[in-house]
Amino acid sequence: MANMAHAPAAEAEGETRRDFLLHTTIAMGAVGTGMMVWPLIHSMNPAADTLSLSTAEFNISGVAEGQRITVVWRGKPVFVAHRTAKEIDDARKVDLDELRDSQPDEARVIKGKDQYLILVGTCTHLGCIPMGVKATEPHGDYGGWFCPCHGSHYDTSGRIRRGPAPKNLEVPPYQFLSDTTVRIG
Repeated sequence: MANMAHAPAAEAEGETRRDFLLHTTIAMGAVGTGMMVWPLIHSMNPAADTLSLSTAEFNISGVAEGQRITVVWRGKPVFVAHRTAKEIDDARKVDLDELRDSQPDEARVIKGKDQYLILVGTCTHLGCIPMGVKATEPHGDYGGWFCPCHGSHYDTSGRIRRGPAPKNLEVPPYQFLSDTTVRIG
């Protein structure tokens, strides 16, 4: 009888042993579930090789005025043009009402570094690679790039001027890390 009298007093004081075991089991179940779910969530992160392709850094100190080069970013060609003053002037003189994809030249370059034009080198029509990087290649009717597959002509700002391409050549996200180093992505 002494045990019976003691049990109600313990319940009245608060938590019983059964409550403690229940709370401990729930806590361990939550921790165990978290440990099982974490690898699944972590597996959804991009792989290291994918992350390494997400940015590209290159040096532009060897790109002479009037010269164009191609670098690779995310498996795509990226055109880097060191534009002449005439090319910049020609691009800025264009009446924006004449453009299919109306965009001023100033919006396609970084202020203060507007002599450098950086574009994803795939035609916006069917994804072909336009010509115009090498001096011996055709630059189209507007001095920029020319896609021979279907006849799209781009100007010195990479804007579509003639042909079936619906949009301008894309400007990737980029920044100047120094006067000579550029990071894309």
